[in-house]
Amino acid sequence: MSMFLDQVTIEVKAGKGGDGMVAFRREKYVPDGGPAGGDGGRGGDIIFVVDEGLRTLMDFRYNRIFKAQPGENGMGKGMHGRGATDRLVKVPAGTTVKDAETGKVLGDLIDNGQQLIVAHGGRGGRGNIRFATHNNPAPEVAENGEPGEERKLELELKVLADVGLVGFPSVGKSTLLSIVSAARPKIGAYHFTTLVPNLGMVDVGDGRSFVMADLPGLIEGASQGVGLGTQFLRHIERTRVILHVIDMSGMEGRDPYEDYLAINKELETYNLRLLERPQIIVANKMDMPEAEANLKIFKEKLYTGLDEFAEKVPVFAISGLTKKGLAPLLSATCDLLDVTPEFPLYEEEVVEDVVTYGFTPEERPFTIARDDDATWVLGGEHIEKLFKMTNFDHEESTLRFARQLRGLGVDEALRERGAKDGDLVRIGEFVFEFVD
Repeated sequence: MSMFLDQVTIEVKAGKGGDGMVAFRREKYVPDGGPAGGDGGRGGDIIFVVDEGLRTLMDFRYNRIFKAQPGENGMGKGMHGRGATDRLVKVPAGTTVKDAETGKVLGDLIDNGQQLIVAHGGRGGRGNIRFATHNNPAPEVAENGEPGEERKLELELKVLADVGLVGFPSVGKSTLLSIVSAARPKIGAYHFTTLVPNLGMVDVGDGRSFVMADLPGLIEGASQGVGLGTQFLRHIERTRVILHVIDMSGMEGRDPYEDYLAINKELETYNLRLLERPQIIVANKMDMPEAEANLKIFKEKLYTGLDEFAEKVPVFAISGLTKKGLAPLLSATCDLLDVTPEFPLYEEEVVEDVVTYGFTPEERPFTIARDDDATWVLGGEHIEKLFKMTNFDHEESTLRFARQLRGLGVDEALRERGAKDGDLVRIGEFVFEFVD
């Protein structure tokens, strides 16, 4: 089993806020002590933090549900509950976080120590000390803590590399990486493709260096999921320069120029912006007998139709076996990196500074349905939150909830739908009678 994991779906649940307290002062020598119930503490957040020591998402293979602690409940004598500690979840650099249901990108984590709050903890419920008024100096009202955010997330790892090696399987990408860096990818003397991305630090020798990635070999149709498909293509999105490795020996029976066109077609189909990255063509296996003749034909096809002033894709002839031609290639790669900016993976939303004034009728923050047993069912995020934050152990809290429903227009909406006095209405597991 491969120990590399670059895509996973997980669930996160932030901590619930602590419940507010209903309490009263009862000191012997304090007349009219009044309410003394404290607020609940804040629930813990779920926070992703980049750890440069991680290289894959393997930690999420068997642990895919992450929960934060709830806040402490309020106490008597006006004492508030303690807020919960946030839960930190370590992720490797290069992790993109998306909402699994909407597909919205929540964050792109690339710097060591960078943090992203992916689920906010609920606020603590208010104790009855907060509800005291002149008309009601001793309220028996308190709130339950707000539920913490729950969401399903897609984590996608895209390796951090300055230079990406692309090309068909067995063109010599892994061999090239092993020669120019300390990386040791598995290399076989047969038709074989790397199954996981391999990273290596390349020292050019003149004080400059860069990170090179040997990425899984492409085949035609990869952008539609053939073979390793997009498991390869996502990793090239962060690279700034592409080294297009081509087997000039023709040993596999393929035409080098057709290979070049096929790989570029896959890059274009997957993401048009990949072709914006500058390329250097690496003509590999030049120690083989037919390589020189094939390279001459390749250049003729590549530059046909270009005038003398047109910018031409550079071609470097090398041999991974004899290590010939590597120094000029690495130097040219560094020169290209020096003048190539980073390519943003995600476009920032442009918000126009224009305010439009007008009237639009507000949609009701709840839904009304009817069960087969004729029970009316109330739903909606806002109304469900109010329900969860209501402490039904105290009559005053229950009456307050009824007033909140009336203020939202629930009573009126039920009448419009035909609800009559005595009909049953359900919110979650709670069932009550409709009083007209």
